[in-house]
Amino acid sequence: MEQYDFHYPADQPASQRAIAGVVGSGDLEVLLEPGLQGRTQVRVTTSVHGFAAVWKAQLDRLFGGSLVDAAGPAVNIEINDFGATPGVVGMRIAQAFEAAGHVRGGPRA
Repeated sequence: MEQYDFHYPADQPASQRAIAGVVGSGDLEVLLEPGLQGRTQVRVTTSVHGFAAVWKAQLDRLFGGSLVDAAGPAVNIEINDFGATPGVVGMRIAQAFEAAGHVRGGPRA
């Protein structure tokens, strides 16, 4: 198993926790909880070795405006991966933000 940590700028803490996915199905799970103001932290635990640069590129894209606005909600995210593709990664993170009441552009009305 490998573990990677990434950090991104954020605004106010998210309003609630959320979970998306199932780790034991050749997929991954995303656990999201409110973080500290001004910072999003992402910890990836993966069974696939040597993919730190791929994870960084995928998360940089998602947290650079593709999924989450540059100053989106502050969250702590734990990703437990069991060989998911980048498309599944983006989908599961989006599902977790949706379940927590946040969509791109701010909290759900």
